[in-house]
Amino acid sequence: MFESRDEVRQVYLEVWQKMQQQQLLEPMQAMIAEVIEIHPEYHALLDNNDAIKQQEFTPDQGQTNPFLHMGMHIALREQTATDRPPGITAVYQKLLGSKGQHQAEHAMMECLGQALWNAQRNNQAPDENAYLECLQKL
Repeated sequence: MFESRDEVRQVYLEVWQKMQQQQLLEPMQAMIAEVIEIHPEYHALLDNNDAIKQQEFTPDQGQTNPFLHMGMHIALREQTATDRPPGITAVYQKLLGSKGQHQAEHAMMECLGQALWNAQRNNQAPDENAYLECLQKL
């Protein structure tokens, strides 16, 4: 597990560099690379290695944190691969049929973000039942 924001960002930057150099990727790096590939709007940021490490992305400035956004894609892919919470894979499969992978994950991100926000606000683990209920309404 990563211990800091800088470590997380460094992993993305290393994967981006490996992608540019067409180097072999480990399985987790390959998943990160897939997510980077579907977000060309972040490629220029990843090219700006030093600046991106320290950049703050604040919603009040209208900025999306690219690392958080891509991390949510990865979290959803891991959740659906392991069916945790139970039932998420069925929701994902249903959404895939109507939206495609990228848009299905974006729809699911709303529920994931809400579950994480509530958990942080209440200082407790995410409520998997409420999370799944939100997903099932999509």
